[in-house]
Amino acid sequence: MADRFFPNTMPSFVDETTIEESFLEGAKDPLLELLYLPYGTVCEKLKRVAFDLKETIVKETWVCKRGRVSDYTVYTGALGTAFLLFKAYQVTLDKNDLVLCSDIIKACDSASRGSGRVTFICGQAGVYSLGAVVAKHSGDEQLCDHYVTKFKEIELPKDLPNEMLYGRAGFLWACSFLNKNIGRETISPTQIRAVVAEVIKSGRKMGKGRCPLMYEWHGKRYWGAAHGLAGIMHVLMEMELKADEVEDVKATLHYIIRNRFPSGNYPSSEGSESDRLVHWCHGAPGVALTLIKAAKVFSNDEFLQAAVEAAEVIWNRGLLKRVGICHGVSGNSYVFLSLYRLTGKVEYLYKAKAFACFLHTRAQALISEGVMHGGDRPYSLFEGIGGMSYLFFDMIDPMETRFPAYEL
Repeated sequence: MADRFFPNTMPSFVDETTIEESFLEGAKDPLLELLYLPYGTVCEKLKRVAFDLKETIVKETWVCKRGRVSDYTVYTGALGTAFLLFKAYQVTLDKNDLVLCSDIIKACDSASRGSGRVTFICGQAGVYSLGAVVAKHSGDEQLCDHYVTKFKEIELPKDLPNEMLYGRAGFLWACSFLNKNIGRETISPTQIRAVVAEVIKSGRKMGKGRCPLMYEWHGKRYWGAAHGLAGIMHVLMEMELKADEVEDVKATLHYIIRNRFPSGNYPSSEGSESDRLVHWCHGAPGVALTLIKAAKVFSNDEFLQAAVEAAEVIWNRGLLKRVGICHGVSGNSYVFLSLYRLTGKVEYLYKAKAFACFLHTRAQALISEGVMHGGDRPYSLFEGIGGMSYLFFDMIDPMETRFPAYEL
């Protein structure tokens, strides 16, 4: 199991107000030297690296390909580059990033035709919703309306699964993204309700027995954020639910907590006894983000306590030998940021800073040495250094951080 992550030898907490200059002058480990710097100073360093990474990613995924798009998705494709550019624009308000972002989205629009995929992360809903939001920021109302119209024309297949990456939850997330950033009822409550009803109906049908809601994807009843319960519950908590549906969501989350591993980590799927994965897609990180949301939505201390315990697992086993958002150190960092936003406790901000410092000082060298996996698509948002760049941009304003394409 330990071969999946680096041992975390960093101090569990450093109080910036008590750091002595003599220590900083004597620090020989670049990681510790960075870790003991004030948060604002660290963020300036992260910001510079984020910009450098962004330029590299644009070059490799767009310029060198001469604007040709084969993979259009947020997950591993060009739309992930566009999403990163939109984040950079939000940090600097540099219109050049917004223009390039819009150009990439237009290319993704062409590449996505006929794909039949309907979600934000891996489908056309991502192209149209991000396209509309970027057009709004650009002041192009006609283009914004064009993308919203195309979004509304998406037809969901009857056999669509329910999970985040390819299913109904991923489509519903895109609806929420549009409604938050364009206007409250850009996608009508009636259209959203029809999809929610299908998700609830499907979950109840499979969940008969111990768990009120249960879902299956490719023959497995997954628990994680990408394909399973955590991701679906996360999205359902954004929806207008009936009272009995709210209770089913709560009870499903209680079921997950009751059946976690003794270590505090979570199974990747129903019945799994393998306590190995500490990823956003499978394991404690994705579940923790959902529990943090539940603690906020339901004002429930049990959900918060379970999230805190999951965060401890991530601190101990979350320095993965992978860099990305989906199953890497970058994604795991967001649990600490999310807990900080909810609780205001500086200990969680420190832990996010620690993971970011680890990435800043060691990731590129470890990837070059072959010790750390840079992702099958090394410049992508969810697998590669695109996720690290996004995290570094996000660290600049920690109260506004959001796990990309998951937290709203």
